[in-house]
Amino acid sequence: MALITTRRAALGGAALALPFLRPARAQQTLEWVAGSLGGGWYTMAVGLSALIREENPDLQIRVVPGGGVANATRVNNGQSPIGWGIDAFAASAARGEEPYSQRHDKLRSLGTGYSPTEHHFLRRPDGGPEDMKAILTLRGLRIAAPQRSSTDEMTLQRILRFLGTSPERIRAEGGRYLTGSYNDIGAAYGDGQVDYLYAALARPAALFTEIAQGRRGGRLVAFPEDVRRHLSERYAYAQGVIPAGTYPALQSGDVPVTAMDSVIMVHESLPEEIAYRITRTLIRNRGQRLAAIHASMGAWNPATSWRYEGLPLHPGAAKAFREAGVMPAG
Repeated sequence: MALITTRRAALGGAALALPFLRPARAQQTLEWVAGSLGGGWYTMAVGLSALIREENPDLQIRVVPGGGVANATRVNNGQSPIGWGIDAFAASAARGEEPYSQRHDKLRSLGTGYSPTEHHFLRRPDGGPEDMKAILTLRGLRIAAPQRSSTDEMTLQRILRFLGTSPERIRAEGGRYLTGSYNDIGAAYGDGQVDYLYAALARPAALFTEIAQGRRGGRLVAFPEDVRRHLSERYAYAQGVIPAGTYPALQSGDVPVTAMDSVIMVHESLPEEIAYRITRTLIRNRGQRLAAIHASMGAWNPATSWRYEGLPLHPGAAKAFREAGVMPAG
């Protein structure tokens, strides 16, 4: 009888203890709007979502295709709580400046610096002007860029405007302003349909590596200091360099350029705990683990990532950066 009583007491104690056990977190599914299928952003988002789920089994992230300009609006409207953005264009979205018609005041960030992207400007190797300003104001200019309203093409338009010209003026003066996919514009350059090529891609970019190995070749053109300064001060672009040796057949030394970087945008309603856990996972896995997902993420530095001023830092991300000791308290 005593044995039965003891067993009952043990069972009762266990039952009383059950309410105090930590409940398992409910599964949560978030949508991350990235770039085109097969592109760098899509690949990075898929890899990061797997990494985040590995450390946070209750967080399921579904990656969907998107684009550099449209993603800010999608995240701001709450259609996707997470999305890749370009630093300069995310800042324009927050201010409601071109190409956006209203302020995107629901956007927050988990930092920037995840994938530096250099702007490449290539000229024909067999003559013509060598300076960017002289090239872009050349009568009869034949140039190709990615699709209209892509971040690459819109940056080229901003440079043209700064230099007092435009796609319409180029065409009116007998030139050609061709836009299309990276494959299309690369083929147009290789076939001689255009003499100049503009694109923003993380280095070393397959497009320019293939041109370097092709029949026509080319030479990379440096961005003048005043152009770089204008884009930085007016639109919050970064400044960068294509180091010597990146494309040996296309350059003879370092090439100063305008640069962009990838920022992780989130909607302000993303719970602080989720933003914290995602950012903490990224910080813990910086270096080789991120580089294994995509080489361009290998140099990501939490100590500078949080300093991005184009969007307010999400409080959850701020907590993770402070906990890591890279961001001051307060």
